[in-house]
Amino acid sequence: MSTTLPLAMLIELAQNKTDEASRRLGQLQRAQIGAAEKLEMLTRYRQEYYDQLQSQMQDGLPSSSWRNFQHFIATLDSAIEQQRAVASQADSRLAHGRSDWQQNKRRLSSFDTLAERARQQQAQLVNKREQRSSDEHAARQFRQRMLAAAE
Repeated sequence: MSTTLPLAMLIELAQNKTDEASRRLGQLQRAQIGAAEKLEMLTRYRQEYYDQLQSQMQDGLPSSSWRNFQHFIATLDSAIEQQRAVASQADSRLAHGRSDWQQNKRRLSSFDTLAERARQQQAQLVNKREQRSSDEHAARQFRQRMLAAAE
């Protein structure tokens, strides 16, 4: 019993840490998905804007509109690069969070295995005691029958 209580406390602590790691992992996954979606949106918007320019250029485009386009595309390209960096950081954080969760899960599993072994050992001890008690009872009954038959 003395080893069971500390082990139960360790299991509870490991379960709490695993639960917290799971929550963090969920947050990191949502952040990574959001960053990837924003990057995709910016890239798609840039392509749509570029396609619109191509069609306007076929009809003729004033130089002021061309400069505005170049400036806007440069701004979009900068935003896309910044978002790529954000998405890359989100990927890295997600990988770290996944590793942290796996480590906590392995630790919890190890404690669960130890607890199961302790339960099995305890059950074996109980079975041995019961068997010994049963054997002693059977031996007493046998002796009593032998004594009764000898009389």
